[in-house]
Amino acid sequence: MKTENAIYAAILRILRPLIRLLLRYGVPFGTFSDLAKRVYVEVALEDFGIPGRKQTHSRVSVLTGLSRKEVLRVTRLERPDDTDTATRYHRAARVIAGWVRDDRFQDGSGNPAPLPVEGEGATFPVLVKEYSGDVPHRAILDELLRVGAAERTSDGKVRILARAYIPVSGDEEKLEILGTDTACLIETIDHNLRAEPGKTLFQRKTMYDNLPEEAIGELRADLAMRAEKFLEDADRRLAERDRDANPHSTGTGRGRAGIGIFWFEEKEKGGR
Repeated sequence: MKTENAIYAAILRILRPLIRLLLRYGVPFGTFSDLAKRVYVEVALEDFGIPGRKQTHSRVSVLTGLSRKEVLRVTRLERPDDTDTATRYHRAARVIAGWVRDDRFQDGSGNPAPLPVEGEGATFPVLVKEYSGDVPHRAILDELLRVGAAERTSDGKVRILARAYIPVSGDEEKLEILGTDTACLIETIDHNLRAEPGKTLFQRKTMYDNLPEEAIGELRADLAMRAEKFLEDADRRLAERDRDANPHSTGTGRGRAGIGIFWFEEKEKGGR
């Protein structure tokens, strides 16, 4: 019973900011319910089968508490497709990361240099070809301009506005981050709940609950700068072993890994 209470309380905490966001975007409960049912069914089918036996709708019904008719209905629902958004996001993010860490595209101070869109040497088209494959550089440029991640200078060059791909505008890209980053955090927590001692994944936070308002703005800016530096170093370290970024990296298999940091703040109810 204590475990049930803990998981139910955790669900309520997770759902509150999510439901607030869903209501803001006009997502009705019926749509959320259908999406939740679909994920329940998919996870039951893919992750909770009996070894050596084909998973059945009857067993999925038992696992999820949904009727067999409902299980069949939700499997036939049209799946939302954000492939184009995800592809744009990841390609643009790789271009920004390369711009920040590759000294061929930096100025004399080690910062990303404004890049010409034509000519020889370190140009924007060369950057895109290096870090985004055969996608036309114009498509990446339009994307970075559209979401406010870059701008044109008066002399026709392209200047980066942020050292990471964080869309300033464009709800689709921001919602893509919501889906990927939140899922990564929950996957890590789920792993750590089940992992043996010594095999957990890094998951930490530091928090104080009696900070004056004047300090919060100062800390937000200072720690954001420190976190940015850490993530740029982490990006370089990961890129050294990623075979897309470094074809000379050797090893077997194909894995996906990374590390994230996030700032959070809220006003305590009844705070002074």
